[in-house]
Amino acid sequence: MTRIGLISDTHGYLDEAVFTHFANCDEIWHGGDWGPKQLAEELLKAGKPLRGVYGNIDGNDIRSHYPEQLVFTCEEVKVMIRHIGGYPPRYNPETKKELLLHRPQLFISGHSHILKIMYDEKIKCLHMNPGAAGKQGWHKVRTLVRFVIDGKEIKDCEVIELGGR
Repeated sequence: MTRIGLISDTHGYLDEAVFTHFANCDEIWHGGDWGPKQLAEELLKAGKPLRGVYGNIDGNDIRSHYPEQLVFTCEEVKVMIRHIGGYPPRYNPETKKELLLHRPQLFISGHSHILKIMYDEKIKCLHMNPGAAGKQGWHKVRTLVRFVIDGKEIKDCEVIELGGR
């Protein structure tokens, strides 16, 4: 069983409450638009493996450490993370191509600042966008997500509100 803390669109702001909410997580995943590299360094201080992708606002300091796309396996679940992806069935063309190529069971994106968790029956893939945890953007409430991967199962998904932006 792997407990995941999922965050995105921090835009350089990291609420201290994130560390409390992710205290029992085994890994932290970031969906892009980190802001300065210091934000990644702060998340690493939690002492947990940190995976992530760069977003459209991220500079070379983030892009040199985090790729545009990650495809990996967590337990028995194939995961794909891209910052700009769209959502079922409205994926952007590049993301749709990558989803059909890699066939993940879990697709994570950010960018929209809209928290959305939905299953795409057509490609048999769960899509998660944790919304935005930072203070920049048009969202009203800062959010993140916790969930568990247990073998082939994705379960115990929790949406956490961090307060207004």
